[in-house]
Amino acid sequence: MTDGLVRTVRRAIYAELETTGDAPAVADVARVCGLAAPSVAAAYRELAASHVVVLQPGTLDLWSAPPFSAVATAFRVHARARSWYAPCAWDAFGIPAALGCDARIEARSGWTGEPIPCGVAHARPYGEGVIHLAVPAARFWDDIVFT
Repeated sequence: MTDGLVRTVRRAIYAELETTGDAPAVADVARVCGLAAPSVAAAYRELAASHVVVLQPGTLDLWSAPPFSAVATAFRVHARARSWYAPCAWDAFGIPAALGCDARIEARSGWTGEPIPCGVAHARPYGEGVIHLAVPAARFWDDIVFT
């Protein structure tokens, strides 16, 4: 496995998430990049082992490629006339940062369920919410889905 192959697969994953909001399967990336599926599968495993992406347990299906989520979550980001899910509140602000654009974020209080208006305007975050991190940063990857 070469660094170039892993970089190519990583770029293809993020390009598909940015463009469509959908996570590409191994076969999709192999086809688009002209690579062998077993090589792409190995790159997915390497990206997961390096904490670049998170796979659904026991599969090669993406759960997230932070700051993008491959599954529906409580954090939806609207920008550029489309929307994406984020794995968490922190990553919801990471999407506009990664895309270099303003965004409106749909979020709800984990305690009350009430909507929390927030987002990014003119490269600055807005809103009254507070992001509570229940897990110390050094322990995030112990169970990133829970975190």
